[in-house]
Amino acid sequence: MTHRVLVLDDYQDVARQFGPWQQLDGLTGGPFDLDVRTQHLTDEALAAALRDADIVVAMRERTPFPREVLRQVPHLKLLVTTGMANASIDLDACRELGIEVRGTTGLRTSTAELTWGLILALARHICAEDREVRAGGWQRTLGFELAGARLGVVGLGNLGREVAKIGLAFGMDVVAWSQNLQPEDAAELGVRAVPKGELFATADVVTLHLKLSDRTRGVVGVDELAAMQRTAYLVNTSRGPLIDESALIEALRTGSIAGAGLDVFDIEPLPATHPLRTLPNTVLTPHVGYVTTGTYQRWWPQVVENIRGWAEGQAIRVL
Repeated sequence: MTHRVLVLDDYQDVARQFGPWQQLDGLTGGPFDLDVRTQHLTDEALAAALRDADIVVAMRERTPFPREVLRQVPHLKLLVTTGMANASIDLDACRELGIEVRGTTGLRTSTAELTWGLILALARHICAEDREVRAGGWQRTLGFELAGARLGVVGLGNLGREVAKIGLAFGMDVVAWSQNLQPEDAAELGVRAVPKGELFATADVVTLHLKLSDRTRGVVGVDELAAMQRTAYLVNTSRGPLIDESALIEALRTGSIAGAGLDVFDIEPLPATHPLRTLPNTVLTPHVGYVTTGTYQRWWPQVVENIRGWAEGQAIRVL
């Protein structure tokens, strides 16, 4: 019996390059027929692609798998996601429908590095100056030094800690807040825990590193944006809905904050007519925090290992 393996949202067309798919050759229960899709599919196109899939590989949350979608995939036996958590997959529905879900482990440094790319681009107007030079201009903006400025880290978990350490290396005054942050845990890193209101009111750069949940959704809203200094920047490389998007757009339009660096959005891919695309005081990237050679060199071999383990009855990274 042939198992159809459907790989979704391989935007860079690298699944075949990084995955050792030949390891599936000759396995009991095979063969395995690989079907890689490089364009994001929705609605009828997605339903058609999923219809005969036995195994689906999901690239992070690019394609959601709620209960209503899972019910439309009658042959699906294994769903592999990159990463060890995926909020867009209904795990309860998967269990009820007999679909096994497996994950992969990755790197946390890649997203921390992109965070600093966005911070530096904002602080020194790198994108604006690049455009100016290419247009024949020269020196139009005035940047600010990070050394001595205050970095506010919202969420001092694994990623937040990586970002905070780099802030300290720049000579910044690093403060942090989250609902369960203990002052002693922050102090061990050389960071000071402060109340949420103080962080937003005093930080020159606010960067978000929280998991999206009912508790954290909209953690940055009208009040938090209003509290920020007009010279302050907001950076989000975590999940779009952490921020009230409408309130952010208004703050950027009115200049109540200096700008924002965003790698994540409420709707992805970001619609072509979305107002964020036209605001000049933003630096936007298309959710590429994890999109690095190092991450893919870890993820894709594990994807193949998960499929092989499933075929051989081995419980590997089951979610």
